[in-house]
Amino acid sequence: MYVGSVGRAITQRELRNQSGEIMRALNRGESFTVTCNGVPVGELSPTRSRQVVDRDAVLAVFAGAPPVDHARLRKDLDD
Repeated sequence: MYVGSVGRAITQRELRNQSGEIMRALNRGESFTVTCNGVPVGELSPTRSRQVVDRDAVLAVFAGAPPVDHARLRKDLDD
């Protein structure tokens, strides 16, 4: 079921003929809905940039976490 469009609508032909321009627009953060014969068939949106988290920050977040009982975790996953 189609709910709504994401960004600017472009035709299949525009995607094929203007792929370089569309890729640059994606790089700028723009999104597109691709249509075929006026019917939305897909969405193009930029990926999120990966964020690097400092090792010490991660260790600090989990420092107070309880220890993991690996046998219990495995059983819970298997159940």
